[in-house]
Amino acid sequence: MDVTRTSRYERYDGGSPAAEIPIFEAMAREIMRVQERNRRRAGLRSVRRAFHARPLLGVEDARLEVGPALGPDLRQGCFVPGATLPVTVRLSAASGMPRPDTEPDLYGLAVRVHADGVSHDLLMTNFEVSPAANAREFVAMAVATAGRTSRAGRLVGLLTRLPLRVGPRATLRIVRNLARSARTVDSLAEETYWSRGAILWGTAGPVRYRLRPLVTPAAAKVDGASRLRGDLARRLSAGEVVFAFEVQRFVSERRTPVEDTAKRWDAPWEPVARLVLPQRECASAESVLAEHRVERLAFNPWNTTDDFRPLGNLNRARRAAYEASSACRSAERYPEDEPRRQALAAAAAGTVFRVVDRVRPWHALPTPLALLNLSLMRRRLRQHNLIDPARPDSVEVRSPATPSAEARTGRTYTGRDNDLSEPAMGSVGTVFGRNMANGPTVLGSPDPISVADRLMTRGRFIPAPSLNVLAAAWIQFQVHDWVNHRRRPLADDPIRLPLPPGRPWRNRPGDGPPDREMLIARDADAGINATSHWWDGSEVYGADEERARELREDKGRGARLVLDGGHLPLDRGLPLTGFSDSWWLGLSIVQTLFAREHNAVCDALEQEYPGLGPERTYQTARLVVSALIAKIHTVEWTPAILATEVIDQALNVNWRGAQSHLLTRFGLRLLDPRAVHGIPGSSPGHDGVPFALTEEFVTVYRMHPLIPDDYVFLDHASGRERERAEFLDIHGLGAEKMHRRIGLPDAVFSFGKASPGAVSLHNFPNALRAFERDGEMVDLAVVDILRTRTRGVPRYNEFRAALHMPPVRSFAELTDDPSTRATLAELYGEVDRVDTVVGLLAEQPPAGFGFSDTAFRIFLLMASRRLQSDRFLTVDYRPEIYTELGLDWVERGGMADVIRRHCPELSGTVPEGRSVFAPWS
Repeated sequence: MDVTRTSRYERYDGGSPAAEIPIFEAMAREIMRVQERNRRRAGLRSVRRAFHARPLLGVEDARLEVGPALGPDLRQGCFVPGATLPVTVRLSAASGMPRPDTEPDLYGLAVRVHADGVSHDLLMTNFEVSPAANAREFVAMAVATAGRTSRAGRLVGLLTRLPLRVGPRATLRIVRNLARSARTVDSLAEETYWSRGAILWGTAGPVRYRLRPLVTPAAAKVDGASRLRGDLARRLSAGEVVFAFEVQRFVSERRTPVEDTAKRWDAPWEPVARLVLPQRECASAESVLAEHRVERLAFNPWNTTDDFRPLGNLNRARRAAYEASSACRSAERYPEDEPRRQALAAAAAGTVFRVVDRVRPWHALPTPLALLNLSLMRRRLRQHNLIDPARPDSVEVRSPATPSAEARTGRTYTGRDNDLSEPAMGSVGTVFGRNMANGPTVLGSPDPISVADRLMTRGRFIPAPSLNVLAAAWIQFQVHDWVNHRRRPLADDPIRLPLPPGRPWRNRPGDGPPDREMLIARDADAGINATSHWWDGSEVYGADEERARELREDKGRGARLVLDGGHLPLDRGLPLTGFSDSWWLGLSIVQTLFAREHNAVCDALEQEYPGLGPERTYQTARLVVSALIAKIHTVEWTPAILATEVIDQALNVNWRGAQSHLLTRFGLRLLDPRAVHGIPGSSPGHDGVPFALTEEFVTVYRMHPLIPDDYVFLDHASGRERERAEFLDIHGLGAEKMHRRIGLPDAVFSFGKASPGAVSLHNFPNALRAFERDGEMVDLAVVDILRTRTRGVPRYNEFRAALHMPPVRSFAELTDDPSTRATLAELYGEVDRVDTVVGLLAEQPPAGFGFSDTAFRIFLLMASRRLQSDRFLTVDYRPEIYTELGLDWVERGGMADVIRRHCPELSGTVPEGRSVFAPWS
C-alpha cells in the first residue's frame, strides 16, 4: 500500500503504520474473546459473528447500476457510467446475541461488488455515525457488552467498564449514541444505511457513502419476533427494492474528519448508482440455499483494491478484527483467552519463584515445584521472546481467499494453509523468527578459525554415556525437517577468512598448493527457510510437490513411497528422498525406517478403509508418520538427552497432559490449563506472533559434537564385530554402500550399542573439520561460529540476558577447566565477547542434561510452540482427519515399535521400558 497517497488524511497510533499493527492485532484477539463469550452465554455450539450475528436476508443476484451522469472525477475503477455490476447483499441485526425484532437494535447492510475479477465490500448501518470515535473505543464497547442479553445488563456493563478504558466523556457519548441508534424499525427496506468511516475513492480522495431507499413495494404490516424478515419477504415478492447509492466528498479535517467516526460529515451527497434487490420468493429452495451461501461469506471493508482502501483508525483496525472474527467463526483461528484469575495467579507465583531461583535453581527443586516453575518460565518467554521480523509495516489490501478441501484435511507440500487464517505462515520461503533482538550481523572477532582450532578440536573422544548414536542420527534427521538455509555457490562472493600462520587448508578437494584463506559460502537468502517450519516430515516426503511426487510409486500417483529392496532408491549414488544434504549412514538408517513406516501405515489404512483411494491414503499416512515423529521427539528423544525426572514429566505433560501428582495438576490447571490434558486435540495458539522457527533455535541445535569419528559395526545375532569404519567411510556416497552391505538390522543394532560424543568444547568431530560438500571443503566448527555471528544471534552473555538469565561474570564461572579458561581469556579478552556457540558448549549442564541450561530455555519455549501452533497436532488431531486407525497408530506407537516392525530380527534386542536412544545393553 502506498501510504503517501493517504498520509494527508490519516493519523497513526504510535506515529506509523508499523507501530499501529500490533495494537490492532491485540484488539482483534479481544474481538475473538467477545465472540466466544457470546457463544457460551447463548448456549451455541459454534461461534458466530461478534456483531451482526443474526442474518435477516441474503441475496446473491442483486445488481449495482451506475448512473449515466456520474461526475468525471467519481469515475474510478469499476464505477463507469452505465455499468451494471453484480453484487451480493446481506441484511442483519447488529447485536452479537440473539434477540427478537421487537427489541431495539441497530441494523446493517453489507454489499459485495463483483468487478474485474476482484471484490469490493461496502459495509453500512442504519445510524449515521459510529458510537465509537476510534477502534480503541469500539473494542472497549464490545467487551463491556459481551455476553449480556438484556438492555439493562448492557447498560450496566457500559457504565461500569467503559469509564476505566475510555474516560467519562467518551462513555457518555457512546451510551448516548447507542441509545439513539438502537431502535425498533418497521421495515429494513425503508431505512437509510451509512458507512462507518471513509474510504478512498481513487484519485477523487476520501468519501463516505450511504444507501437511501428509492423504490419500496408496499406490504402489509408483519408482527412477531421475526417481523423484519417477514416484511422483506413480502415486499420482495411484490417487486424490486431499490436504494440510491450516494457519496460525500472530503472537504476538510474540520468538516469531514477521517479519523473520528463519531462525527457527521458536513458535505453534500452526490448520486453514484442504484442498488437493486430483484423480486424473489424468499421461501423458495433456491433463495434459501443462496442465503446459506451468503451467510458463510466473510464481509470485510478490506476486501477491495488499493484505490478503494478504507481510511481512518477504526477502518484500519477492522481489517485485523474482521479477519480474526471470520477465522474464528470458520474454525480457522481460536481465541487465546487467558482468564484474569490465571494471569493473577501466574503473576503471584512468578514473583515467588523468581525469589526461589536466586537461592536454588529450578532443576534442583522437588519435581512438582520444578514443573510449576518451568510452566511459569515458559509463560514469561512466550510473553517476551517471540518476535516476528516479517511483521508488515503497513495494512495491506487483499481479497479473501478460501483454502481448498485438500488443505483442510491434509498437509500441503510446502506447509501452506496449516494455519487457515494466515495461509503462508510457516510455509517454505518464509523468514525465520527471532527469540530476541538481533545482534550485529558482522563477522567480528576473534578469528573463527582460531576459536575453532583452540576450543573445539577433538583430541580424545569425550563420550555421552547416557545416549547412543541413534540419538545423534535422530537430531540431524529432525533438523533436516525443520530448517534449511540455502547457500550460494562458493564462487559467488564467499566470506574470506585469512588462515592463521601454518594452518593448512584447501577450499577445493585435491592435491594442489594450500590456500591462504578459507572461503565459506554465504547464505543465498538472508533469513529465509527453504523448507517449511512445521513438523511435517519434509525430510522424508520433500518440501515441494515435484519432489514429493517423485518419491511416490505409480509415477507420483500411488500412496506408497518408492523403495529399492527395502532401501531408499539411489540417484547417482545418493538416496532419492526428501532431503539428502550432508548425507551419512545415520540419516540413511532413520529415513529408511520412516519411509518403510509410511508404507506400513498405507497397508493398514487400505486394509481397514478400502475405499479411501491412493491420494487420501498417502495424505493420511503422511499425517500419521509426521505426528509419530513429533511424538517420538517429544516423549522419547528429548527425555533421553535431558535425562531427569522433571523433563520426562514435563514432556509427557506436553503430549499426554498432567498424569499424576495432585499439586502438579492443580498448579497447571491454575497456571496453564491447556497443559492439564496435553496439547494434541487442544485449540491452536501462537501467543500473538505468527509461528516460525527461529535463528536462536537453529543455534541451540548445533550439536555436531554428538557425531563420533570412529564406528564399530556388530552382528546383531552374535554381538561380534563385523568391521570398523571412520565417519568419512559412511558419509556421502559411502553411506548407502555401507548400509546395503551390512543391512539395516546390523546398522541399527550397532548404532544402538555405541555412544555419541558429549555436547561440549574440545569434542568437535575431526571428520567434520575438513570434509567435502558439493565440491567444496568445509570446516563445520568454523561455520557454526561464523553462521551464528552473521545471522545476528547475540553473543553469549547478551543471549542469556535476553532469556532473563544472570550474566556469566568471569571465565572461571563459565568453565572449571584451567586450560580452557586461559584459552578463552586469550582469545576473547572479556567474557562478554564469548560467542554463543562457544558459551553453550562451555557451560556446565544441569545433572543429567546433554546440553546447557541456557540452550534449554530456547527449547522450553519452542518445544511446546511447535506443537501448539500446528493445526494438525491440535484441533485437527482427531479421527475425522487421521482416521481412528491413524490416531491409534500414533498414540500406541514409539521408536521401539518402528524398529521392531521393520527389523523384526531385533525384536528381542530393542530395549523394553526405557528409551531406544539410551545405550542398548
